[in-house]
Amino acid sequence: MKARFDFYKASPDTMKHLFGCQKVYDASGLEPRLLHLVQQRASQINGCAFCIHMHTHEMRAHGESEDRMHLLNAWRESPLYTPRERAALAWCEALTRVEATAAPDADYDAMAELFEPREQVLLTLLIGAINSWNRI
Repeated sequence: MKARFDFYKASPDTMKHLFGCQKVYDASGLEPRLLHLVQQRASQINGCAFCIHMHTHEMRAHGESEDRMHLLNAWRESPLYTPRERAALAWCEALTRVEATAAPDADYDAMAELFEPREQVLLTLLIGAINSWNRI
């Protein structure tokens, strides 16, 4: 988990904004467990060891079960996730793999059915942000 480049040193103002976004998501009213599930799932897809490690510890601190953490990469086959979590995870996968999925209407519609418009924006931007962090 060695960084190739020190993004913080090279552009502290830019990085400050990315950290600031996380504060907004944390204070948004979206369930902390849902936020962590989405961040962890995107990090799994992107193969970001640093973020997977960090989010695993954060998930435990928020009371997440070992079973749900271990089964996250197979969430579609597990009964351990709520309909709202499933919609968020499907949207996360669709946006993280947008080149392959084209963010299908079915995934958007499922998410929009369970999330208010403000939550839809927050969830979509959270997914974009974690994908940015995974690339850093």
